[in-house]
Amino acid sequence: MEYSELGKPPVSSMRVQPHLADPLTARRGFRWERLYRELDWLPGGHLNMAHECIDRHCKGEKAQRVAMLWEGKNGEEERYTFAQLRDETNRFANVLKGLGVQKGDRVFIYMERVPELYISLFGALKLGAIVGPLFSAFGPQPVKDRLLDSGAAVLVTQPHLRRNIAGILPDLPELKHIIVVNKNQRDKAPLPSGDLGYEELMAGASPQFDVARTSMYDYSVMHYTSGTTGKPKGVVHRHLAVVQQYATGRWVLDLHADKDIYWCTADPGWVTGTSYGMFAPWSNGVTQVIYEGGFGPSAWYQAIQKYRVTVWYTAPTAIRMLMKAGDELPGRFDLSSLRYLNSVGEPLNPEAVMWGVKVFKMPIHDNWWQTETGAILIGNYLAMPVRPGSMGRPIPGIVAGVLDDEYNEVPPGTEGNLAVRPGWPAMFHTYWRNQEMYNSRFRKGWYITGDRARVDKDGYFWFVGRADDVIKTAGHLVGPFEVESVLIEHPAVAEAAVIGKPDPLAYQIIKAFVALKNGYEESEALRQDILRHARQRLQSIAPRELEFRPSLPKTRSGKIMRRLLKAQELGLPVGDTSTLED
Repeated sequence: MEYSELGKPPVSSMRVQPHLADPLTARRGFRWERLYRELDWLPGGHLNMAHECIDRHCKGEKAQRVAMLWEGKNGEEERYTFAQLRDETNRFANVLKGLGVQKGDRVFIYMERVPELYISLFGALKLGAIVGPLFSAFGPQPVKDRLLDSGAAVLVTQPHLRRNIAGILPDLPELKHIIVVNKNQRDKAPLPSGDLGYEELMAGASPQFDVARTSMYDYSVMHYTSGTTGKPKGVVHRHLAVVQQYATGRWVLDLHADKDIYWCTADPGWVTGTSYGMFAPWSNGVTQVIYEGGFGPSAWYQAIQKYRVTVWYTAPTAIRMLMKAGDELPGRFDLSSLRYLNSVGEPLNPEAVMWGVKVFKMPIHDNWWQTETGAILIGNYLAMPVRPGSMGRPIPGIVAGVLDDEYNEVPPGTEGNLAVRPGWPAMFHTYWRNQEMYNSRFRKGWYITGDRARVDKDGYFWFVGRADDVIKTAGHLVGPFEVESVLIEHPAVAEAAVIGKPDPLAYQIIKAFVALKNGYEESEALRQDILRHARQRLQSIAPRELEFRPSLPKTRSGKIMRRLLKAQELGLPVGDTSTLED
């Protein structure tokens, strides 16, 4: 099948959106303000994401529409209507208020995908707090770095995760309250001294709460993202982001409140799990599946069959793992409810797009955005042909370009730096306590994304790679500095450097290069001990491979050249080595 035949849906399944017929030209003259009238602004012209996603739907019969279909890892099931979510999030807002939490305080959430995660997050937003979701697979060090940098006042967690990070809690002087959710009663035990029980707090809280009169520019959500140097940076978004999340939920994901059951498989600790696992679907009033269990091909297909999922948003890594499980497995399940498949996280290879056509009778639509962008900027829409391997075309209101190293646009077909004209609603407002780094991302009127790309003559963008040393693994960015800092804490390690190594499933895995201190000798036992040390501290972002080197290549100024290590690992030209130390 030629690419021009992909992505043409039957007319009956399409929302009529003339402005998306040609998104390349529709962006000219488009004004985001046209969407403002579709939102439910609070009195005085205020805007709050929790109100837009939950309370606005609690008028009339829509209040009883199911918002969340939750299935636990042990098969438990719970359902919440929008009215029930309103009441529960109001209770949690009152809990925080009773603890003295104020507008602008940071409330971080370190939990598995249980309903209480979503309730606490939206409850904190209703109060006007800044919410920081944390990936539940993080080890103690990543959690410590983020809580310490943000100055988090409240942490909401679960018993097993609380035990996981017990050792770092004394190092967090600004953390005032730890709220523990005992979702699994078998795990219920006496709380550590000073901790608070979620269930007890909620039992005494009122379901009535006046949503904070936050402005469209007040801070709402903080996600941490990694760079080449330094600790992860807190990417801060505003309540205004919900405008674009709502719009792209309609335009790119084609969500319909009256007919869709939606499933986003991303963990809420990553930005996809909030922007498109919370804000986009619920601002559109859509019922969505929340599945706590881990990845498993049969389990995922069973969930689609059971809940009659219509729109599915997942990651290329997961798609490649489904492909590995075989083309016959999907045929054992009734997946006829599916009408639209989407992917994000890293480039979706053309083979995966065509596999979707083969197995599901429809292509998988890739799209592009970042933690910093807050929402989709470039996508393959349901209303346009898919070009396998392409990110798609910019949404209305977005001007994207490919620039040379002097920040001038290059002709179609030329590789360069992917950049976007600033001003979209979901654009991040700052890096937390790092304004200098934030300012460095803008040049000549462009936001510089850090990605390399090219654009063809028809305006489709194609991802080439990262422009820096940041590693993209299983859809997530990992900064080398964060991993290297943990490696050199091992008593045997003198120097460490990490790179991203291509992997057929995860896109990249993390490989470490280590030089040992005097008195230590290379051995398999030592290799495993260093990797074990990294896993204990980092868990999900720990290296998968480790190679010993007598020394690591450095410039004369002492900077380790990861570029050279990567070139040597992949058998690529090493380039200019004139700055190497003798």
